[in-house]
Amino acid sequence: MARVALVTGGTRGIGRAIVERLTADGIKVAAGYSGNDAAAEALKRETGAMVIKGNVGNLADCKHAVEQVTAELGPIDILVNNAGITRDGVFHRMNSEQWSEVIRVNMDSLFNMTRQVIEGMREREWGRIINISSINGQKGQVGQTNYSAAKAGMIGFSKALALENAKKGVTVNVIAPGYIDTEMVQAVPAKVLEGIIAQIPVGRLGRGDEIADMVAFLAGERAGYVTGTTLSLNGGQYLVG
Repeated sequence: MARVALVTGGTRGIGRAIVERLTADGIKVAAGYSGNDAAAEALKRETGAMVIKGNVGNLADCKHAVEQVTAELGPIDILVNNAGITRDGVFHRMNSEQWSEVIRVNMDSLFNMTRQVIEGMREREWGRIINISSINGQKGQVGQTNYSAAKAGMIGFSKALALENAKKGVTVNVIAPGYIDTEMVQAVPAKVLEGIIAQIPVGRLGRGDEIADMVAFLAGERAGYVTGTTLSLNGGQYLVG
């Protein structure tokens, strides 16, 4: 029987690449999204994936999403917590909403989504939880105290959850991408982007499919001995400066 996966933030960028790869691997996939209906419909049309709209920062939305996916595709075996936002600004000028919105969507969502599936995974003694963090959760970034805090918190969350569920066949891992060639990164001013690429030893941005390849491995049957780890995919940027 095919496994069932739910990918939050799954209709664009890294999330879409993950959905495409898991679908190609024969997994039944649902993609969560919050606002871009056109992107969601395009993904559904082109991949056959289920799409479901909601806010991962809202517990009721997450509960509803999991109920809908379970009813249509079956119990969720694989959860990819990929949804995230940025509200950048230096901390001494940051307001409480810039802080709380990023923490709500990027960090509280881990509880909101994972809490809905963890008991079922434990009961079935099989599960894969994959959390998409960031290089900036590992090394920090100017103007991103909110984002860096949330993405670093994701790593601690994953380590603790991995320990709690290892004996139940449920693995919990983190992927921390560097700068990936997505719409969000391409929106960075050209001169700034040039400076970023100059700091990446391999000399280029990453690709969504490179992240998706790692997700596919961690989501698979052969990854049962990998848990509580953080995989850094950043072209060597973490080693520089």
